[in-house]
Amino acid sequence: MAALDPVALAQALIRCPSVTPEDAGALDVLCEALSPLGFECHRLRFGEVDNLYARIGNSAPHFCFAGHTDVVPPGDVVLWRHDPFAAEIKGGTLHGRGAVDMKSAIAAFAAAAARHIEGHAPRGSISLLITGDEEGPAIDGTAKVLDWLRERGDTIDHCIVGEPTATAQSGDTLKIGRRGSLTARMIVRGMQGHVGYPHKALNPIPVMAALIARLSWHVLDKGTAHFEPSTLSFTTVDVGNPATNVIPATARATLNIRFNDTHTAESLQDWIEGETQSLTRSSGAEIDLDFVIGARAFLTEPGAFTDLVSRAVKSVTGNAPELSTTGGTSDARFIKEHCPVAELGLPGGTMHKTDECVPVAEIERLADIYTAILEHYFA
Repeated sequence: MAALDPVALAQALIRCPSVTPEDAGALDVLCEALSPLGFECHRLRFGEVDNLYARIGNSAPHFCFAGHTDVVPPGDVVLWRHDPFAAEIKGGTLHGRGAVDMKSAIAAFAAAAARHIEGHAPRGSISLLITGDEEGPAIDGTAKVLDWLRERGDTIDHCIVGEPTATAQSGDTLKIGRRGSLTARMIVRGMQGHVGYPHKALNPIPVMAALIARLSWHVLDKGTAHFEPSTLSFTTVDVGNPATNVIPATARATLNIRFNDTHTAESLQDWIEGETQSLTRSSGAEIDLDFVIGARAFLTEPGAFTDLVSRAVKSVTGNAPELSTTGGTSDARFIKEHCPVAELGLPGGTMHKTDECVPVAEIERLADIYTAILEHYFA
């Protein structure tokens, strides 16, 4: 069995301009690399999104690698030093959209799987769950594939998501959880009127200001052993009133809460609704609320699985990874409903930026780390 070069495979994937939800041939490239290894590849299309589930082996334990081939748009390509989809290597660094987030990690795991099964079948099962809808709405991607697996009776025992979690070098950070995300859009409805007769109007702006103050100054929590304190940030306040002599009828605002596992989205909604009801009673204004749950907080408790991954990382790098729950959301929020999951990948300093790039040595180091994880897992 020929060795699989993680850098060459990463280049081939980057050369597919798979901006969400376009696949642009990326999953074909991956299937062509995995099929000769013995992986059974299932192309799964939900809505406008192409996904891939590839598995070798039929028995437990079942180790899954999850990731995404879709990328964010490159923006103004004139600002790039290298064509974002040419996958050029200059000075030992691979340039291109998706080099960090996260085509190189997918290539590293495919190479690790090839090394692990060289000459023999795995003592269990290895799979890759790859979506084309992580950077977008995340509706027709990982969640739908997991539903498909459940219907088939296909059970995953443990999963690593290859998001760019590292700070300085591959393997220095292992994410064992993620904060939840709740967005609230609010409209305060008053009564329009002349500023010279404010008693004949109901100004929504002071009511909105009071609501913003109440919510913003409230301490949600002080953090936990594994999570930083939850945060609440207003992202927009808008009246849309160009006139200086008119009291507006409405005021609008949007906030986002990134919360740890001391809260649920529902408990935070209840708290916000309670504050708005109090202001409604005292002011006479109406307040409309609309909530969007972006993600729920979760934690993979440190234990046998995280210890195994940490030992594998240390065997390659000499250092155990730092356990972390920082950052935004990822598809781990769906996977955690099915099995223990952690995130481990490349340094993420250039993800989503112009001139996204990663040192070739980091891709090779990550492939070594993934290889060690498989060896420890199936020992």
